[in-house]
Amino acid sequence: MFIIKKKYFLFIERIKDINLSNIKKNKFVIIYRSYKTKDSLENLIKFRKKCFEKKIKFYIANDLKLCVTLKADGIYLSAYNKSFKPLSLLSQKFKIIGSAHNYKEIFEKLKQGCESVIFSKLFVVNYDRNSPYLGLVKYNKFLNYFNKKLIPLGGINFKNINKMRLINCEGFALLSEIKKKPAKIFSRLL
Repeated sequence: MFIIKKKYFLFIERIKDINLSNIKKNKFVIIYRSYKTKDSLENLIKFRKKCFEKKIKFYIANDLKLCVTLKADGIYLSAYNKSFKPLSLLSQKFKIIGSAHNYKEIFEKLKQGCESVIFSKLFVVNYDRNSPYLGLVKYNKFLNYFNKKLIPLGGINFKNINKMRLINCEGFALLSEIKKKPAKIFSRLL
């Protein structure tokens, strides 16, 4: 069964994590979030060109200089990034996406000029089963306050992806499932 949303946000840590030939629609947004290893600038430029050709939006996490160098579509601000420097990018037609874990961080991201806020955690995550999560009902209540600008993240996997139909939002974000089962996930999203 297919899941139909306006946008799908895919987090990658290396450009090798995703095969762009699997992506056939322009609903995808790729967020390059590399903290440990960095891909070469030359490879990133090639990857950016492929994204542009396929009409896939490409965002860079927390790195204004790289964002401008690659002529990315925008920047992704993690929940820990409190800087207002990205607001200067709005005049250059860059988009800003943020990340948050609670009300306070959501309001900070909206003040930073974020058009969408990726809000974590929707479901239980494998790496920390004791951490708090919202669930479908509480998440939909959050959406009532923020007019569908929230994008769910956390614990979304191949088994529970059909539950995303029950969330009244424009899209959702995937992180670890892209690395584990990319072909299966793409077949469900297309």
